[in-house]
Amino acid sequence: MAKDVTVVGLGADGWDSLDTAGKDTVLAAQTVLGGARHLALLPNVPGQSRRTWPSPLRDGLAALVAEAEPPVVALASGDPLVSGIGTTLIDILGRDRVRVVPAVSSVALARARMGWAAETVTTVRVVGRDVRRIVPALAAGRRLVVLSSDETTPGLVAALLTDLGYGASSLTVLGDLGARTESRHDGTAASWDVTQVPRLNVVAIEVRGAGPGWAAGGILPDEAFEHTGQITKRDMRASALARLAPAPGQLLWDVGAGSGSIGVEWMRAHPTARCIAVESRPDRAALVRRNADTLGVPDLVVVEGAAPEALGNLERPHAVFVGGGATVPGVMEACWEALRPGGRLVVHGVTAETEALLLEQYRRRGGELVRLHIERAGPLGSFTGWTPARAVSQWSVTKGES
Repeated sequence: MAKDVTVVGLGADGWDSLDTAGKDTVLAAQTVLGGARHLALLPNVPGQSRRTWPSPLRDGLAALVAEAEPPVVALASGDPLVSGIGTTLIDILGRDRVRVVPAVSSVALARARMGWAAETVTTVRVVGRDVRRIVPALAAGRRLVVLSSDETTPGLVAALLTDLGYGASSLTVLGDLGARTESRHDGTAASWDVTQVPRLNVVAIEVRGAGPGWAAGGILPDEAFEHTGQITKRDMRASALARLAPAPGQLLWDVGAGSGSIGVEWMRAHPTARCIAVESRPDRAALVRRNADTLGVPDLVVVEGAAPEALGNLERPHAVFVGGGATVPGVMEACWEALRPGGRLVVHGVTAETEALLLEQYRRRGGELVRLHIERAGPLGSFTGWTPARAVSQWSVTKGES
């Protein structure tokens, strides 16, 4: 049976950062769990069992706690609920089994050092992750606190900002926050030349310049994507996304992904939104990966394969977009069957054959069937005229509404 766990947050000074109550909690524990670095900070307690975290962490955590002799204490850095072990333990054991005793988080300390109000700051965690995760949060005038992976993170962040047109952004690297060895380095992204920073550091950024742009509520221009013509154009993309309705934590299948524009936009809508892009052509699959990396969603998953066969073992989606291949036998049925109750399905077609299929699906399942026409102004001799683009038929439906 899972045991109760008290999670104690340590400040940068380790054992000395705890108050009397915190020290008493740790000293009274029969089992203390934590990383090797944290466990090494504790004074010797005869008879106390100390266990390091399993690897992989999540897979072995429940068994580790179940084997521990109570009372059980787990050690964390700062606030255990800010990208910490406290969140993981609650996910696995449940809220009623975990008590959290926080210290001041590195995010709070960083804001204090910078004099930044909490409501003006976005926190991005890149611990063990690609630094390009900061891209969707970038826009001129924004403030970011980046939780670094190690001493290489500041240089990678500076290079990324410069490459994206944000080289004028100010960078402050705060090392060993709260400890006697706390350090600070200031500069700009374009001129960053600091090579020696502590392994434990936080990067504070004031964004200046122009780049891909802020994600929330905005649809990227077509020029932001690398493509060979196989792209859902901006106006059509906006219409599709309005009906797909991206939401935190939800999964999209982008079937027949092409350049991956729908999946990229979906994931940029919220840091926890997820996407699996399915593309049969290797060159286009590589294109999707490059666009995902460039536009700040490197966690987008690309599956190379043809639908419907490639869909068989994928996690069930909350939404599906079919941008190509809707007329392939079995694709529409596979997408519909996999879609979760209440999920949204949007399909685009430009051929008469696809339009006939969408009409049949509309009659069968309901939803909304529209034809989208876009015309763009351009030179017509010495005047200005309208050039129509190919019309797109769009069928959208929520599973369960028919």
